[in-house]
Amino acid sequence: TGWRPKRTVIYAAWDGEEPGLLGSTEWVETHMEELRRHAVLYVNSDSNGRGFLYVGGSHTLEKFINEVARDVVDPQKKISAGERERARRIVQGSAEERREARGRADLRIAALGSGSDFTPFLQHLGVASLNIGYGGEDGGGSYHSIYDSFVHYTRFGDPGFDYGIALAQTGGRIILRFADADYLPLSFNNLTDTVAVYVNELTKLSDDTREEIKETNLRLSDKTFEAVSDPTETYIAPRREAPAPHLNFAPLQNALARLQDSTNKFETVMRDPVTRSHLSSKKAQMSLDAALLEVEHAMTRGEGLPRRPWFKHQLYAPGFYTGYGVKTLPGVREAIEQRNWSEADQQISVVSATIVKIAEQIDRATAAATGSR
Repeated sequence: TGWRPKRTVIYAAWDGEEPGLLGSTEWVETHMEELRRHAVLYVNSDSNGRGFLYVGGSHTLEKFINEVARDVVDPQKKISAGERERARRIVQGSAEERREARGRADLRIAALGSGSDFTPFLQHLGVASLNIGYGGEDGGGSYHSIYDSFVHYTRFGDPGFDYGIALAQTGGRIILRFADADYLPLSFNNLTDTVAVYVNELTKLSDDTREEIKETNLRLSDKTFEAVSDPTETYIAPRREAPAPHLNFAPLQNALARLQDSTNKFETVMRDPVTRSHLSSKKAQMSLDAALLEVEHAMTRGEGLPRRPWFKHQLYAPGFYTGYGVKTLPGVREAIEQRNWSEADQQISVVSATIVKIAEQIDRATAAATGSR
């Protein structure tokens, strides 16, 4: 047909994944400057099986991937992959997941930590990323074992490759829609909502940690631990800790309010027919694209995280001690978990400044979308 995508699409099959993500990491570091200028999306798929659609990634993409999931048909149930995952959360999820599955328009996607090749793109460069795959009904247990084979997969994993086709349809829609969009299909309402959840979690974590320290010290004073210890075994009392201070989360709350205001303005402008008319020109589209690309970059910080300068993303990171598992707003969260109160206070300022920087870049995107009218 002569069709060509509006954006370059690069396909990669990475070597060296198991020994520290060496293949993807070295490639990203080698091409860092070009990727920083031009890369707008990285889509990862590590493994696939039979069952439900799993998506983790950048929350600027949450609305976009929900739209894709609504258009992919589950090969077993003949309903959309998104609808089937929503049903799973209602039946198998926590009370909060059930409530949101019934009442929230978009399904939440997971935040990404590490463990696969999205890591250098997201955590080091700040490129919007997705990790996709199907699973949950294929039994599991074979990964990284002698049974992780073609024979096992065709007998027990996904006989007929139905979900291999579903994964191709999911990834294909993501790539085609992103590559051929007039401007990047990013949205910030879900991002802002997610950051608000993270801020509330930090406040609760701080309160719970302070109460935990207080209770432990009280039990030591009352000799409660000693009273319940087994006299036939060696007793070692917990260490008494200094009382935890009350952290000032006002800078984070103020930054969140700033982000909400910028998001509201952007989303309002993008619904305006006058904006749509302005964005019909190639020059306006390129201007908006450039501004949207920098929103993702604004989530990183050149100095990186405490003791981990390579990890530059301030909203998501693999845990310092937990590896694969994600820590959200990691600078503050891990400082609280480690009872490093001075660092927690300092990181509140750092993360607040990052959130304000994101809001300022969204404002630039709003100006680009309107031609600063």
